[in-house]
Amino acid sequence: MTDIPRGGAHRTVRLASLPFGAAGRFAAGWGKRLSGRTSEEISAEFSARTAEQVFAVLGELKGGAMKFGQALSVYEAAIPDEFVAPYREALTKLQSAAPPMAPSTVRRVLDEQLGSTWRRRFAEFAEQPAAAASIGQVHHAVWHDGREIAVKVQYPGADEALRSDLRQLQRFSRLFQAIVPGLEVKPLLAELRDRMEEELDYRDEADNQRAFAAAFADDPDITVPRVLASAPKVMVTEWVTGTPLSAIIRGGSQPERDEIARQLTELHFSAPARAGLLHADPHPGNFLRLADGRLCVIDFGAVARMPDGLPRTLGVLTRLAVEGRSGELLELLRDEHFVRSGSELGAAEVQAYLAPLVEPLRVERFHFSRDWMLSQAERIGEFGSADFDTGRALNLPPQYLLIHRVTSGSMGILCQLDAEAPFRAIAARWQPGFAD
Repeated sequence: MTDIPRGGAHRTVRLASLPFGAAGRFAAGWGKRLSGRTSEEISAEFSARTAEQVFAVLGELKGGAMKFGQALSVYEAAIPDEFVAPYREALTKLQSAAPPMAPSTVRRVLDEQLGSTWRRRFAEFAEQPAAAASIGQVHHAVWHDGREIAVKVQYPGADEALRSDLRQLQRFSRLFQAIVPGLEVKPLLAELRDRMEEELDYRDEADNQRAFAAAFADDPDITVPRVLASAPKVMVTEWVTGTPLSAIIRGGSQPERDEIARQLTELHFSAPARAGLLHADPHPGNFLRLADGRLCVIDFGAVARMPDGLPRTLGVLTRLAVEGRSGELLELLRDEHFVRSGSELGAAEVQAYLAPLVEPLRVERFHFSRDWMLSQAERIGEFGSADFDTGRALNLPPQYLLIHRVTSGSMGILCQLDAEAPFRAIAARWQPGFAD
């Protein structure tokens, strides 16, 4: 067990009830003997309990924890099928659930940020929030010219709450490690900590969103709501109505899934070249499917700045791995510091490790599935295996950490969609160094 402090009190989380690892298997086996139920029934019950514990802990910590939960939710596709349902439900809640601010607090923040005459700029303003973000909430309103708008208002004290939340999350990262055993939770938390300052000033997010909106203004497949006004803790944008991506994941048709997969892939690879930015918060809560079939992208608090587009080195490395040129691949990996100093890695080992990961780029259309992602997580995360040892000898230079997480997260969404996408053709068009 571990105790998690919350507001001076303590909540007890039983790590032994986790469905993964020796503790879960031991408990399931003894539960079967004592109750007469099958091990599958016991494991399912433990899975449901753990999912509720995860949601309770993250939901109560609010801002930073919601951000972590949203980042973690894209890896839901790597959870085994027999456990996935309760985790999917619990993690999806974290994409939109948070206790609302009191209307008086909302008015006070708007007074501070937009001036006491802010009401003159709105024809209507709904005091009850329409949705929750990780560090604020969204209100539906009508602009003075009649346009429907979304007003994002930051929670008072969100900055200190984020710092406190992330300190607490570091203390019980083992709980979340159990959800996706192959995922390195601590680096994910460290990255969230490093980048959260950028998200606290909505003026930065507004500038990011303006850049994306301009870059995709005439795109037939992707749209970004325009920004109408911004302040450090308030942002006003166009209102959009559509089907949440989480709903498409749960019950969308196969053509819908495939089309969204293509659009998401296009966004991921093309945005650095078109906008000089990479959307760095890929989770289902940030995407909507509009009635006309376009993909609407929201929430630009987290971005990677890439004025020169995606790094050419990544494209060359990927091409060498796809073509099986293992000697050149290892040489370039060493030159670019992807191999830890003193490592005795061989070219064949590196090729065997990377080859399955670049499968989507070997064919015209690749089927992203839960089984594929799970197989990769198990292969890389199996302690003592050749791939596990190779992975420990490899290093990810700091400048590639965010790109790696965003790419992994985007592929996680494609696997949740269980969709086919022309991954290779889109990468060849936008990734420098890959098609040369």
